[in-house]
Amino acid sequence: MSLTSFFQFIEIQTKLASMIPFIVGTLYSLYRYKRFILKNFIFMGISLLAFDMATTAINNYIDYKKASKNNESKRENEIVKYDIKESTSLAIIFILLSIAIFFGVLLTLNTNIVVLLIGVVSFLTGILYTYGPIPISTMPLGEVFSGVFMGFVILFLSCYINIFDKNIISILYDNNMLKININIVEVFYIFLISIPTISGIANIMLANNICDLEEDVINNRFTLPYFLGRKNAFNLFKILYYIAYFDIIVLVILKISPVSSLLIILTLIPVNKNIKLFCQKPIKSQTFVLSVKNFTLMNSMHILLVLGALKFN
Repeated sequence: MSLTSFFQFIEIQTKLASMIPFIVGTLYSLYRYKRFILKNFIFMGISLLAFDMATTAINNYIDYKKASKNNESKRENEIVKYDIKESTSLAIIFILLSIAIFFGVLLTLNTNIVVLLIGVVSFLTGILYTYGPIPISTMPLGEVFSGVFMGFVILFLSCYINIFDKNIISILYDNNMLKININIVEVFYIFLISIPTISGIANIMLANNICDLEEDVINNRFTLPYFLGRKNAFNLFKILYYIAYFDIIVLVILKISPVSSLLIILTLIPVNKNIKLFCQKPIKSQTFVLSVKNFTLMNSMHILLVLGALKFN
């Protein structure tokens, strides 16, 4: 199996969707809390990337196994397209999951039980997203789960692993009493920070489902665009981006983000152009990539501006 085939099987080009929230959360830990623990950053980075690759591999493997007998449908699958053996596919999935679990355990040992609980829930959600009697990806919940877990949970955890001893969330068991303490204000602030990543990732999934609408119905995948209809799906696609821009303004007003973050609004010009192009011609091979470009553009600008603020802070 060539490296190119491997990268296509795990769809390396989509890994920005998990790496960007990871970086944003890390930077906000530095900007807001002045904390950064390199060991935890490395452990989480490896575990996150391995698990993201594993879930994509599982998704491609399940799609291959459950694909319609329609030859055109099967030909589009990476396993067939790049002549990957089934045994090789399963081995890759097993190895990637093992790496993710190993470094996840190391991260837990270096932090606390909160990280373990969040990690377990995230792992289960990631697996159930593509596997099980009724995978989440086949229901009108894909955008919600991908947006919340990749956009918020990853960002929150990447911030929390640096400030786990600051009692933002703590779980104590004493004298048969389980005590859970949550600093609601700080958790809410981190949620606000994550809205641009939540919106962007949800829109990548939404764009994918809009493009695949007809094929998904053939394969018994009834996603959100099926229930909303194309027109309402396009409207939701636009609104999610505008919510993200409004959130940036709120973050600056609340002094959670640096004032320079307002420069992100300049990206609204190319983002709007891409929105129009996608809505005019929602074709997977031609315009789906625009949703990825919008996500990358907005959040890369966000990262650069926070980095700049850290430099002059």
